Amino acid sequence: MISNFENLKKQIINCRKCPRLIKFRKKIVKNKRKQFIDQKYWGKPITGFGDINAQILFVGLAPAAHGGTRTGRVFTGDKSSDFLYKCLHKANISNKNKSNHINDGLKLKNAFITAALKCVPPEDKPNKDEITNCSKFFQKEINLLKNLKVVVALGKIAFDTCVNFYKINYGFSEKIKFGHNLKYKLPNNITLVGCYHPSPRNVNTGRINEKKMTDLFKNILKKI
Repeated sequence: MISNFENLKKQIINCRKCPRLIKFRKKIVKNKRKQFIDQKYWGKPITGFGDINAQILFVGLAPAAHGGTRTGRVFTGDKSSDFLYKCLHKANISNKNKSNHINDGLKLKNAFITAALKCVPPEDKPNKDEITNCSKFFQKEINLLKNLKVVVALGKIAFDTCVNFYKINYGFSEKIKFGHNLKYKLPNNITLVGCYHPSPRNVNTGRINEKKMTDLFKNILKKI
């Protein structure tokens, strides 16, 4: 199983199917943020991370420009990850309450985190071909997670991407809408859960808070 995931990681990192995303990644690496000016940016596609025996899969849309694209790990090194891991730690899913860098000793319990799109797109808006190219990797991740029971979509765009993925690959046809803590049954007895994205905008406006997100995670653990 581990070798299968390692092989998939190599495929993802070596992917060069999307010229627009490659160009944008290179631009990010060249134009670093001032606080990271002395750091070496990862600047490649981002792979999934976590427990390969997980029952829970957390899905974001794409790595952040100066988060995952810089650090080399999904939801690592940005404000969204800071909030997310506070909640994961409180729910006893993560051994740490922060995700700072790839060698920080972070571990997940019964959870795997990935992004539907493996490269950051300009303005966080991937085009159809880019989503199609990455869906092959997303499907392989899902297939390798043999114990998967719940997919938690972090944000509406990730939610819509997951729904579209299941429509194309599994013939899912039910019309469903995004909402925090709304749950739907997908093919293969998978439950899809909507969750507000842990972005600073959502946190600062009060749309999401630590209790609301932590309670959602704890309730998922109780029911699997």
